Amino acid sequence: MTASKTPTSGAGQPAPEVGFTQRARARLGLLTVVPTLTWWVIFLVLPIGLVLVTAFFKGAPYGEIIYEPGFGNLVRATDPLYLGVLWHSVVIATITTAICLVLGYPAAYFIATRPQARTRTVLLMLVILPFWTNFLIRTYAWIILLNREGVVNGILKRIGLIDEPLSLLYNDAAVVLGLVYGYLPLMILPLYAAIERINPQVLEAAADLGARPLRVLRTVVLPLIIPGVVAGVVFVFVPSLGNIPVPELLGGGRSEMIGNLINRQFLTTRDWPFGSMLVLLLLLILMGLLVLQSLVLRRNRKVRIDD
Repeated sequence: MTASKTPTSGAGQPAPEVGFTQRARARLGLLTVVPTLTWWVIFLVLPIGLVLVTAFFKGAPYGEIIYEPGFGNLVRATDPLYLGVLWHSVVIATITTAICLVLGYPAAYFIATRPQARTRTVLLMLVILPFWTNFLIRTYAWIILLNREGVVNGILKRIGLIDEPLSLLYNDAAVVLGLVYGYLPLMILPLYAAIERINPQVLEAAADLGARPLRVLRTVVLPLIIPGVVAGVVFVFVPSLGNIPVPELLGGGRSEMIGNLINRQFLTTRDWPFGSMLVLLLLLILMGLLVLQSLVLRRNRKVRIDD
């Protein structure tokens, strides 16, 4: 009989059990992701699945759900009344995103180009400082500022610019102002991260070659910060589209947006199937936006590699 030999390494020591070690690491890695997967399934997959299923049932008076599948809610959601609300929400979110981009880029560029790290840190802290206060409280503060007897009208009357108080509340302008104030930091932060990664020597080389500041911005800076721009646009547009408290408080119910419509279907009308269909359509729009973001980033990456 021949005795079985134990695998040895080059130094004469027993070789490690490679297969066992790999299996142990795989099991350990699986255990580390179990809590995240559990959270993801309970609070994301199941709610979306419930919305997806409920959207194709029928609603009844007093909040009952008739479990008869059909496409009645989809047909109802395409009514011009609801499509108008959706279009109005898209317009408000787009205007908010554009204003945040115009205001956020100079702020992000100013912060990113400060020579001292301590100065950049302080400025970034000032940017995120509003997040330390509840969003609802900050929205109520705008009511105090903008109402007919508020701070803004009081200052304008004292300096003689107006004789009668202006109607600054309960319109689309007030909604856009509240959304810009609430989500401007979400535009500044990704722009700052993108601008900070730009090598200053690239900008110096462009200037040495005779490029004017606007051309440097268009041909050098903008292509390099496209990922930050796209991220900021998504971060602002998505919550603006489905926002509930700002249109409700600053719009006074006159500026109807899709978030308020969905909220009313669930809490007031108690038509959960139709509310679920509106949520499903909103999710499809947001998924399309994420796909567009991926395509833009991929194209930008390909252009940079080719260059």
